[in-house]
Amino acid sequence: MIKILLVEDSPEIRENTAEILTLAGYEVYAASNGREGYETALQQNPNLIICDIMMPVLDGYGLLHLLSKNEQLKNTPFIFLTAKTERSDFRKGMEMGADDYITKPFTDVELMNAIDSRLRKESKIAERVQALQKLNGFFESIRGEETLKELATSNVVHTYKKKQLVFEESKSPYHLFYIVSGKVRIFKMNDYGKELTVGLYTAGDFFGYQALLENTVYHESAETLEESEISCIGRTDFENLVYKNKAVAQKFIRLLAHDVHENEDQLINLAYNSLRKRVAEAILTLLSKFKEEGKENFSMSISREDLAHIVGTTTESLIRTLSDFKDENIISAVPGNIKVLDESKLRNIIN
Repeated sequence: MIKILLVEDSPEIRENTAEILTLAGYEVYAASNGREGYETALQQNPNLIICDIMMPVLDGYGLLHLLSKNEQLKNTPFIFLTAKTERSDFRKGMEMGADDYITKPFTDVELMNAIDSRLRKESKIAERVQALQKLNGFFESIRGEETLKELATSNVVHTYKKKQLVFEESKSPYHLFYIVSGKVRIFKMNDYGKELTVGLYTAGDFFGYQALLENTVYHESAETLEESEISCIGRTDFENLVYKNKAVAQKFIRLLAHDVHENEDQLINLAYNSLRKRVAEAILTLLSKFKEEGKENFSMSISREDLAHIVGTTTESLIRTLSDFKDENIISAVPGNIKVLDESKLRNIIN
């Protein structure tokens, strides 16, 4: 559970804000001044700190200064909760390292939006760091080739918007792609414009290698499911690695074999499984690929249309099946988001 430390000297504001955060599903720790807040932060190591500026004993600026000197806590997201609205106050706090301000009086929506926005940014940063560490680990495992050094230094990271094409079917390949952050789907489209998602990739995954290895055009298209950062590795550098480095070649042979196995399973599901079973399988696939470590219940922002493309059905049929799952308390579903409530029931459907 995400921990939030609330530091506020007003008992009424502290209690009301803590209640809001608790109802929203956060684990809340409260302190009445900066000194108590610092001691609590040392003990609990919160995921985010919300702090008033004007407080007795130690004010918000003092607490932020202490946190900046502590290796364990210096990168903790910090939001000021304050009645002070002068530009100089905002500038001073931001220069000291605050991430955001919430001005009193504030609404529940303003509070939750500020928290959600900051936690999403932190999640993106953590995802990027993890992906880069994974890429560096891959480089380390095959270090020694001169072409590897060229590859490691020539990467260009591009930012793609949500639903933006990365490459298109029938086009010639010029890059190997590596996801630094975000999510990508690979899909095929028939002559009538119907799509089927045939691959899902997340931070730390390579994609687009099949056409490079086969020396053909792309047989599918690739599109981002959310805003993503993708490293583009030049075709020549990639081919030099594959042809000259046995470890690289073996890695991508294994990736190709895995893709073939997944595609075979998908064809069997489409041919023989009921819609209910295919929807359950699709949700479990999303869970296995995209669930973040440490989170109990899986939740993902995905459109009904995108999920229908994974299942291989119409959007209308998918919505009816999701409605059944919702009635059975297997999932909760709102437009654009699905949350798994009972993973065991989903697995019982496919077994």
